[in-house]
Amino acid sequence: MAMTRSGYRPRIVDGLMGDMLRAAGAVCIEGPKWCGKTWVALNHAESAVMIGDSAGNFQNRRLVEMDVSRAFRGREPRLIDEWQDVPEIWDAVKSEVDESNSTGRFILTGSSTPRRGAKRHSGAGRIGIVRMRTMSLFESGDSDGSVSLGSLFRRDRIGTGIAEPDLGRLADMVVRGGWPNNVGKPMRSALLANASYLSAITDDASSLDGSVRDKGKIGRLIRSLARNEGTTASLARIASDMAENRGDGDDGGRKQAGEGSDGDAETASQKTARAYMDVLDRMFLLSDQPAFDPNVRSKVRVGKAPKRHLADPSIAAAAMGLTGERLIGDLNTFGFLFESMCERDLDVYASAHGGKLYHYRDGRGNELDAVIEMPDGRWGAFEIKLGENRVGEAARNLERVCGMLADEGARPPEFRCVVCGTAAAAYVRPEDGAYVVPITSLRE
Repeated sequence: MAMTRSGYRPRIVDGLMGDMLRAAGAVCIEGPKWCGKTWVALNHAESAVMIGDSAGNFQNRRLVEMDVSRAFRGREPRLIDEWQDVPEIWDAVKSEVDESNSTGRFILTGSSTPRRGAKRHSGAGRIGIVRMRTMSLFESGDSDGSVSLGSLFRRDRIGTGIAEPDLGRLADMVVRGGWPNNVGKPMRSALLANASYLSAITDDASSLDGSVRDKGKIGRLIRSLARNEGTTASLARIASDMAENRGDGDDGGRKQAGEGSDGDAETASQKTARAYMDVLDRMFLLSDQPAFDPNVRSKVRVGKAPKRHLADPSIAAAAMGLTGERLIGDLNTFGFLFESMCERDLDVYASAHGGKLYHYRDGRGNELDAVIEMPDGRWGAFEIKLGENRVGEAARNLERVCGMLADEGARPPEFRCVVCGTAAAAYVRPEDGAYVVPITSLRE
């Protein structure tokens, strides 16, 4: 019988977990700390060993370090939580899986990847990888789920009841984030938890692998990424921003940063920024949105730079000291963080279908906020707007850019959709056929 915890809120990734356990000998769930990996794993496990448990002066970890086979003693699927604390577990699991044709034997969870070279085998064909994000609004109960991503790809008729949009609620959802432990908490408690999380990940990053790193630089890097959240800021821009904010304690004021070239030779500050960003990436605190390749005939340069995202927009909000009230007072920053929240949700919903989330930008200034491409090549185009007063502008941009791509040989999108914060209902625009969907109505 599964070890599901009382109060467990079902996650969209549960379906993928079931599929992977039926397909592979082991499954590894990766994601940032506090996103719910362990509870998802326990929902599918029959027994568990918690490597990161501090009880008995980390007795579990010490016993497994002495004899790695101890990690495998229990009913299967067997959860091995925070496996990266004993990197030898990875190769041992691979060997165990190789010795049998059974599937669904082990579930690994990890909040970081081990130091480079510690994991010798890829695990391909033996260990399936599931990447977890923080909760989408549907998973946290903040979306009624009346419009599914699947229905958009089927081109279904859509419609929802009329609701009163609440800008304050949207701002609170951004700064609260998709952390399971924050669901249902008073906002003040959630913000304090996020501030504590920010401090904890800074500490963790400063000592990952036992190395010593400058906490001040890590903090400045996170603030720079926060200020450039949802942009295609170059490494040079990030490094410059880190230097500009040295010791000033500034936690507000968003910098605009577009795609840029880092040049052939990296400066010392850029090398430092890259090395520190690699640490955050290994802790699954970065979730960049890659560029979409529409495979067109045009000679115009198609941007390849990813949109930069922290694992959850609430990390950016915490790094800039933003509350819901402060966010409403800065609609420019609110718009960027709202867009990032929507893109987090679109990423979660796309993954349920095996799809991938991208963005599009070319040298002519044409942009699409988000593109979801399915495994069979079908794709959908999205613009994201906080205010309903921008829906018409967004729909016209979708029609123009998608029409241009089709003229240049790209496969036309299955649909065009404006995801909106303050739309009172979901509907189809009669003038151009674009969907308009409140983010609080969307699901997978």
